[in-house]
Formats: sequence, structure tokens, C-alpha cells
Amino acid sequence: MTGANNFSVSGYGPERANWTRVFARDGLARRLDWPILLSAMALSMIGAALVYSATRGRTEINHGDPYYFLVRHLMNVGIGFALMVGTIWLGHRTLRNVVPILYGLSLVGVLLVLTPLGATINGNRNWLVFGGGFSLQPSEFTKITIILGMAMLLAARVDAGDKEYPDHRTVAQALGLAAIPMAIVMLMPDLGSVMVMVVTVLGVLLASGASNRWIFGLLGAGAVGAIAVWQLHILDEYQINRFAAFANPSLDPSGVGYNTSQARIAIGSGGLTGAGLFHGSQTTGQFVPEQQTDFVFSVAGEELGFVGAGLIIVLLGVVLWRACRIARETTELYGTIVAAGIIAWFAFQSFENIGMTLGIMPVAGLPLPFVSYGGSSMFAVWIAVGLLQSIRVQRPMSA
Repeated sequence: MTGANNFSVSGYGPERANWTRVFARDGLARRLDWPILLSAMALSMIGAALVYSATRGRTEINHGDPYYFLVRHLMNVGIGFALMVGTIWLGHRTLRNVVPILYGLSLVGVLLVLTPLGATINGNRNWLVFGGGFSLQPSEFTKITIILGMAMLLAARVDAGDKEYPDHRTVAQALGLAAIPMAIVMLMPDLGSVMVMVVTVLGVLLASGASNRWIFGLLGAGAVGAIAVWQLHILDEYQINRFAAFANPSLDPSGVGYNTSQARIAIGSGGLTGAGLFHGSQTTGQFVPEQQTDFVFSVAGEELGFVGAGLIIVLLGVVLWRACRIARETTELYGTIVAAGIIAWFAFQSFENIGMTLGIMPVAGLPLPFVSYGGSSMFAVWIAVGLLQSIRVQRPMSA
């Protein structure tokens, strides 16, 4: 390895030369992972239909325009796709060189949420609201910078050939890097995002080859931290109530437990093939709050039935399966760690979102990747797809 800006793979010379040979010899399109790309786009288009169904009659939020959320969802998908293309063009190795800058910007973003610039939406103070109705959730992008930052530290000496595995000092530095933004996000408090970040950190450590003592130590620290958060009353009352409702589904059915009980009714009424798109009584009757975001899976369950909801799960599974292949086939630890972090992020967030609509997970306010309405989430997951594609595209030609 001759330096960050002169990276060579299997004798292919500088990184820019690699790119020239990729385009000239194999062609970029041939090297892309099309199952991931097509599955992600299919999920986004299914999401567009579900978002439209959930919001077309909601005059109190769509400003009298039934296409308000549909148009914005499609715009978010388009911007996200452009961000993916830009990420592929830059390459994950080029981004490796500017990780400190990206990390610093993400810290500024989450810190700004704690200032008067931050806004509370649906009980969560994790938004920056700008003019023209534009809003941003910095914690979504922090997930990416945590993955890139930890990968940069953990893989540096291994990819250089100095170490076989990250040493204890390097692991401690990587955990410290992740802990700072997680602590800030916890102060918002945005428990759902912190849960995703914790699982992502575990996935990164497992992929890095770090000692198992760190894994078990982190699990123990997480348990102690959860008890401390509960005892010190760091969580807001509505977050405590969400966990209480999960433990006791019959608790306050007209209040805390209302969302999950109505979501289960909607999914259960869908049967095998569903009531038909735009014909779900729970959806058209607006019985389930936040159906375009947190509870979008309940629209799929009611209107598309077991078949349609199952298709969403299968498409998410394809994305995870192909991401696992990319992580396994890359020849550099940095790429493996980045891919593994994305896998852990997507897998847990999908399980949590679907699980809370089924009553098997507590409500945590997390969107369903690619499907739920929301610009910040859509941009982040498509950037992650771009990172996965870059790892695949820039692997050795013989792979």
C-alpha cells in the first residue's frame, strides 16, 4: 500500500488508473450489483404507493393536495439515487481520505439539534427545520460517519500489512469515535437511532476481527448503560411509556398502546392478498397514526396482504444477502467493515420497524429503509447503497 491517494489493488496501479480500467475493460454497469440496485428501487416504488395510500385523504397534513407526499417521496428517491451515483463516482476509498471532515460535519449537525435551531416532531427533538418546509435529521447521516470512521481506524494497520487484527488501542479509539455522536443523540433523546448505532458498532467490531473480549464487554456495558438510563430518568416520559406498552400491550389502549393495537388490526385484516391498494379500511379511515413513516408496513399488511408484506421482506432480504456477498468477497478489511456496518444497520432497523407493527418490538420511531417517507432516511440508505456498489466495483478485476 503506497498511500491513501495512490492505492493499488492486485497490481493495478493508482486508484484513478483502476477506475480507467474498470470503465474501459469491464464497464461499470457490468460490475454493479444489480440485485441490490433493483431491490432497493422496487422497495422505494412500493413505498411510494403505500405513502400515497396513507396520505391522499389526510387533508390536515397534505395541505389539500392528495399528491403532496407522493411527489416529495419520489423527489427524495431521485435525490437519493443521485447521491448513490455520486458516492460510486467518488469511491469508498476516496471518502476514506475525508472521513475526519465528514465526521466533524456530522457532529456539528447533531449538536445543532440541541440548540434553538433544533425542532421537536412527533415527540422527538432530532430535526433541523429550515425555510420552505425543508427539514433534516442529522442522526441519519451520523450512522454513515460512524461506520466510515470506525472502518478507517480499525482497518488502517491491517490493510497496510502491519497487523493481522486491530489491537486493543485501536479498538478503544474506534469505540471512542462512535461514543461521542451516540452520546449527543442520546441527549436529544433519540433512543431509536442510538439502538441502531449500538447494533451497527457491534457489527463493525465483529467484521474487524477484534478480540471477543471487546464484544462481550460492549454487551455488558450496554446492559449497564440501559439500567443507568432508566434509573437516572434520562428518557422522556413518552419513551418510557412506549416500553411499558410493549411489555403490557393492553396498557392504555386509547393512548400509548393505540398505535400498535391499530397497526396489528390493520395487518391482521389484510389476510393473504389484502383488501387491495387504496382500499384498506384502517388506512382510509386514518386509524393508524404515522402510517407514511413509522407504520408504513401496516399499510402493506392491510392492502397488499401477506403476499405484499412478504414481498417487502424478501426484497430487504435480497439487499442484505447481496451486501453479505460484497463484504465476503472484498479483499480489503476497510471494505469488509463498511459493508458489515451497513448490513447491521439495515437488518436491525428493518427488524425493529416491522417488529413494532407486529407487537414483537417496542415502538422506537425508526423508518423502514427505502419504504417509509422521509428525506434524511432516504438519502442515507441510498448513500449506503452507493458505498456497497463502490466496494464491489473497485474490487480486483479477477474477483
